[in-house]
Amino acid sequence: MRAPRPEILVRTTSVSVGYDDVPVCGPATLTVRSGDALAVVGRNGTGKSTLLRTILGLLPAISGSVEVFGAPVDERAVAFRRGVAGVLDDDAFFPALTVAEHLALTARGHGVTDVDGTVEDLLDEFGLTDHGDVLPTALSSGQRRRLLLAAAFARPRRLLVLDEPEQRLDTAMRERLAERLVAERRAGGAVVLASHDADLVRTVATRGLLVGDEASVTVSAADAAAAIDRS
Repeated sequence: MRAPRPEILVRTTSVSVGYDDVPVCGPATLTVRSGDALAVVGRNGTGKSTLLRTILGLLPAISGSVEVFGAPVDERAVAFRRGVAGVLDDDAFFPALTVAEHLALTARGHGVTDVDGTVEDLLDEFGLTDHGDVLPTALSSGQRRRLLLAAAFARPRRLLVLDEPEQRLDTAMRERLAERLVAERRAGGAVVLASHDADLVRTVATRGLLVGDEASVTVSAADAAAAIDRS
């Protein structure tokens, strides 16, 4: 029996992204299926983060279309909120909640049954076990980044959108993150990540999107990593 074709989770058609109707990069047409990991690469200021924010429904597209799970992107929709997890370059925390309480709130709010076990596993995986009772304001910038990533993995998801997840992580944690993202796509999820880490892209990505001023072009994962090496 033929294996089922992977499901399309993200589709953009000639989408132009930016602010105040001013595009920041060339239009992008792409398809991300279950099992894919798309690396968005390009120079600083070429619109990688803006494209990810548009896919997450945090910014409207200037033109073209963006669909997630077969519907126009709408971050208020129930199916969207149940299936999409994102980590941007924002330290957004509840000031009165500890590290463990942040993870527990995320897990419980998304219907995870074994909240305590999930929190314990994530604290261990992201090197935060000794900081579970600490407020985020007392963490280093690298530890806060690990907390944001742990929170994304604390909930069920079909699509994971990450903006430069390697930021402020040491080498060992980058390698652990790469392993986790490979497992994510092998389990049938999809990953879209913007990155400046060529090794992370080589390990994780199945394809790349090279973002530029005039055009945004789909390339192989090897070519995406090579573009980072040249920059």
